[in-house]
Amino acid sequence: MQISVNLSLLSIILFYSLAEPRDSNLFRNNYSNLSTANTYEKLKWLTLEEAGQKLQSEKRPILIDLYTNWCGWCKVMDKNTYSNQKVIKYIEDNFYPVKLDAETRETLNWQGKKFNYNSTYRVNEYAVHLTGGQLAFPTTIILPADGSAPQAIPGYLKIPDMELVLKYFGEGHFGKTPFTQYQKTFRTSWK
Repeated sequence: MQISVNLSLLSIILFYSLAEPRDSNLFRNNYSNLSTANTYEKLKWLTLEEAGQKLQSEKRPILIDLYTNWCGWCKVMDKNTYSNQKVIKYIEDNFYPVKLDAETRETLNWQGKKFNYNSTYRVNEYAVHLTGGQLAFPTTIILPADGSAPQAIPGYLKIPDMELVLKYFGEGHFGKTPFTQYQKTFRTSWK
């Protein structure tokens, strides 16, 4: 048994050592592609301050991914939803995307107001403001371009759910068509 394992291993080594250099490079390149398959184009997240500055030149809704470092579903949403190329393109074309740690101790400034870390609740007061005190992670928050109240969508959003939310706000249906009515006629096209 030991001999056959060693012979099998020897035949594999011989096969790869006798292969032409281009075959060896092909194998290495394919392996390299497999190992970097998860290196996709990433969403270009802005800080809250950067999004505020961009609003000065062009009005768009702001999408805030409210997360915490310990939140497992936040990581799953990053991996599964925010890595989808259609999601990335749509967000970058129609929103100002902001990734915000709800537990940041940094003082946040938004529209002339300062929001500090609240040690009693262990979150930044801006996270409480955005969610109306209903903290859940992850929460996708849309700050409509018209300046109306933040719209918080708590929980993990799969790609079709994210498409529904993004297109509702990104195509100007918010404030014109009730969400439940829009949802009834919406047909997802992203997978």
